[in-house]
Amino acid sequence: MNTDALPRIDDAALIRASLERPDEFAIVFDRHADEIHDYAARRLHREQADDVTAETFLIAFRKRHRYDQTRSDARPWLYGIAANLIAGHRRSEVRRLKAMARAPRETTVDEEERSAERASAEAMRPALALALAKLSAQQRELLLMIAWADLSYKEAAEAMNIPVGTVRSRLHRIRAKLRDHLETPK
Repeated sequence: MNTDALPRIDDAALIRASLERPDEFAIVFDRHADEIHDYAARRLHREQADDVTAETFLIAFRKRHRYDQTRSDARPWLYGIAANLIAGHRRSEVRRLKAMARAPRETTVDEEERSAERASAEAMRPALALALAKLSAQQRELLLMIAWADLSYKEAAEAMNIPVGTVRSRLHRIRAKLRDHLETPK
């Protein structure tokens, strides 16, 4: 049977069905676990990302009866849960970003073989890590949801439970802050 020809059931329908048949929630997990894990792994250590991913879906499963059925895509909801869990790791995240800022630049690959763009980005890494560490936890979370998780403004707004206009204005301020910090000679 060609499963590509079957219509895709949206997340809201799966979550609704899982209220009667809990196994249906496994499809939501299968669809989104890797993406949530990748996001958590970029924010935390790998072991912590495993824990955050597992706990995100455990919480989602337990709270699935409260899911807003008007939202067909569960990603923003799941990112919101993951963001709250990641918040519990904020202090270690800030320490890690500050350590990255102090770490010497990686030189394992011959500099001549690197593209100018990659070399420039690598040189910016410590300053960017320090700039990220100086953002508030909410600012960092919003920026990374957009930059790393590739959420739309609307999806980030849903994940953080704020209006889209607030996302736009906060991102504008965050980017200005980062620009100021990165342009200021150290």
